[in-house]
Amino acid sequence: MENNIGEIIKETRIKKKMTLKDVAEQTDLSIGYLSQLERGLTSFANDTIKKIGKVLDLDVQTLLSMPTCCTKSIVRSYEREIIRMEGQSIIEYCMTNISDCSDMLPRFVELLPQKNKEETEAYKHEGEEIIYVIEGILTLKLEEETFDLYPGDCAHYPSTKRHNWSNQTNKLVRLLSINTPNHTKDDLKE
Repeated sequence: MENNIGEIIKETRIKKKMTLKDVAEQTDLSIGYLSQLERGLTSFANDTIKKIGKVLDLDVQTLLSMPTCCTKSIVRSYEREIIRMEGQSIIEYCMTNISDCSDMLPRFVELLPQKNKEETEAYKHEGEEIIYVIEGILTLKLEEETFDLYPGDCAHYPSTKRHNWSNQTNKLVRLLSINTPNHTKDDLKE
């Protein structure tokens, strides 16, 4: 089994006979956060790893270039990361670090009501998509057709068809979106 960053930090800390409290005091990070980091239960920023690397005398560049694939099978709702807020959308990864290592990209999306009700422009790309509506009414444009999807409704289509979805109501829409291929993984290679 390959070591992940958290395991390397823990092994190095123990070899240096340092406690979590020692590292926390020198990095201004909480003991709880450091514990979660060592167990692979939380994400991290590069500057956080740099702080820890300095205290533990670790080669930060090597650590940051390591793959950070998530080995967790379960991610709690409070562990999900917001990946971006885009206009009327809040998008989160469903699984921690899945963008680094998986061929699919599962995301939880919240669409706020659209301020102007103009038609959303459709686009196409390689791959395929599945969307599952959790709450609200999602408007899906697929080629020249438009569909209203309600809670429990699901759509599966090749992404090579012109498509887009929007919230044309005055209430929140929540959905699960799964895309293949995972373009964020490809972006990391460049």
